[in-house]
Amino acid sequence: MQLIERIAKIHDDLTNWRRDIHAHPELGFEEQRTSDLVAAKLAEFGCEVFRGIGKTGVVGRLRAGDSVRSVGLRADMDALPIHEANSFDYRSRHDGRMDALRPRRPHHDVARCRALSRRDA
Repeated sequence: MQLIERIAKIHDDLTNWRRDIHAHPELGFEEQRTSDLVAAKLAEFGCEVFRGIGKTGVVGRLRAGDSVRSVGLRADMDALPIHEANSFDYRSRHDGRMDALRPRRPHHDVARCRALSRRDA
């Protein structure tokens, strides 16, 4: 299957995960719901899951045979303590918290979904 076909196949999942994460922002070191979601998805994809890294961090390890080679992917999970003024359906459900852009950093919910999408790459 070509890469574009793989992406198209999981597009709806990626969109749903991104919108769910965006609607439920959690501040730094309070990302319990988000880390639960990420850990569950990683386990579902066949990764060995390690939790509690830096309090709420999650690491997933996917092995391929006996290889010792690895690739690391990371994604921030914390939101910012700001009010979201958007009106779309998946806007923040928590006043005063928003999964927003930070200078020189990719958008959090997109980065998390991008990392999770690697399961089919």
